[in-house]
Amino acid sequence: MANEPDIAPGVDRSVPSVARIYDYMLGGNYNFPADRAVADRAMAQVPELRDIILANRGFHGRAARWIAERGISQFLDIGSGLPTAGNTHDTVRAVVPDARVAYVDNDPMVAAYGDQLLSSPQHTRVIIADVRDPDRLLGDPQLLGLLDFSRPMGLLITGVLHFVADSSDPWGLMARYVGALAPGSYVAVSHSTYDNVPPRSVQVGQEEYANASEQMHFRSRDEVHRFFTGLEIEPPYEGAGPVLAFMGEWHAEDLAAADSDGSRWGYCAVGRKP
Repeated sequence: MANEPDIAPGVDRSVPSVARIYDYMLGGNYNFPADRAVADRAMAQVPELRDIILANRGFHGRAARWIAERGISQFLDIGSGLPTAGNTHDTVRAVVPDARVAYVDNDPMVAAYGDQLLSSPQHTRVIIADVRDPDRLLGDPQLLGLLDFSRPMGLLITGVLHFVADSSDPWGLMARYVGALAPGSYVAVSHSTYDNVPPRSVQVGQEEYANASEQMHFRSRDEVHRFFTGLEIEPPYEGAGPVLAFMGEWHAEDLAAADSDGSRWGYCAVGRKP
């Protein structure tokens, strides 16, 4: 890459970052050689890796738009990553022009470059916080100044919880966030799985992320389903029941085309809080 981003305060360019690896695989510019090396090694051994990333990103966008079409005008996007194409506020404002979006991430690069998301600062804010610290996040003055937790909102937490170890109780964390939402809110979650995936490919993912800013934790369908405890899962496509789907399938225009190898690396769903 000819022009690399400036090194923001708190950034160690020698340590691969989850946000920067993701940015690189989406074609972004906020990454360094260490990030690209991890991604390139992983893609060489798991050729569908870019498809996995795109399937997750596609679900995120479709879910955000679908929630906005239900009349939701405020969104909390946890683990948003770096600015890229199809940001949440662009997607939901195509439906609700004055929608409010709070982006949350713990990567210092997001703190440095997140202002590029703020084309409308009165409706969009970037908050630096960790998904594993819900009390701090949910009590953040900037968040509370933008979003009204007494009204329904959309919680987007896609491709995030597989970076939370069992020891940090990701299900308890999810329950804390869901508990803070008003009835009528929607929650979108996607999560990597080891079900029906070649064991060697799972091992590659774990090994490549071992020295990154966060480690990867693959989980089963049942374990992912637990994140929706207390929520009413919406059917992922016409003719389906209230079940989890593979990432590419959820409200896809062409289900057959969407059912790719990469899509099957992750489960997803949108649930409504009754």
